[in-house]
Amino acid sequence: MYIVPSYTVAVFFTIITMLCWGSWANTQKLAGRTWRFELYYWDYVIGILILSLVSALTLGSLGEEGRSFFQDLQQAEWGNLGSAFIGGVVFNLANILLVAAIAVAGMSVAFPVGIGIALVLGVLINYIATPYGNPILIFAGVALVTIAIILDATAYKKLAETSRKVSAKGLLLSVCAGVLMALFYRFVASSLSASFENPEAGKITPYTAVVVFSIGIFISNFLFNTFFMKKPIEGDPVTFKQYFDGNIKLHSTGFLGGIIWCIGMALNIVAAGKAGYAISYGLGQGATMIAALWGVFIWKEFKDASKGTNRLLLFMFLCFVAGLGLVVYAGAS
Repeated sequence: MYIVPSYTVAVFFTIITMLCWGSWANTQKLAGRTWRFELYYWDYVIGILILSLVSALTLGSLGEEGRSFFQDLQQAEWGNLGSAFIGGVVFNLANILLVAAIAVAGMSVAFPVGIGIALVLGVLINYIATPYGNPILIFAGVALVTIAIILDATAYKKLAETSRKVSAKGLLLSVCAGVLMALFYRFVASSLSASFENPEAGKITPYTAVVVFSIGIFISNFLFNTFFMKKPIEGDPVTFKQYFDGNIKLHSTGFLGGIIWCIGMALNIVAAGKAGYAISYGLGQGATMIAALWGVFIWKEFKDASKGTNRLLLFMFLCFVAGLGLVVYAGAS
């Protein structure tokens, strides 16, 4: 299987993760004009599963290092497979809440608050489990990200003062999504071998973990998303008939969103072999900044905000950039 050769390449992969995780939601925004997020989400989940299998059968099965996908799956212990599966279940619930928050409050609110919280808690959880990198620099970076979250919440409050359409529901959904999102990565990481080059017996390698994780997402979606279809956050209930009545363009938009997200996940887990889980996860969740950029400059979600909001958003972006920079340097120092 393909294994990341150096820390520099690992950082490059986490930057791609950042772009993927921060950009997939644009497909939901596009589909959301005529397609409810509950219906979009089925295709999104299928896209994740498809890409996970493609990556396992290609990058996960080529080369002489590590174990190939099928060899890895055959020797894996059930406890490790179960851990990756649970990670998918936890992620799925978190992500459904995040997609709902995007539908209610927009990308520039849902991502900085939800994923920002996930970044802070997730880095802490993963560093405690597997310490790697300079802790002072890592947590200084996390502190700057926390400040960025506060600035974004303040900007959101200013937007609420000038728009009747904005409610506290979007913030609440974002916070709940963020707390759950902080937990899923540790389940996946705990299933992995400490060495990807010479994997331990019973443990699994990154590509296998992503496949099992994706299966957890897919199966749990029949519970979580069916519930949200019948008891929606906003609007009337939707049916499976409406899903199957959707055209190819609508379905392909969801597939593309899932594929983009899963490219980021696969590269992030592989990069963790050289960057460590706390740094790899933290840098990937810099997606917050990417999504906020989309929300502010492309979707114009803050165009009706009061005077001074743009200054808050500028400081938010600066804090995110500085915080992520410290996290990168923490792994190299």
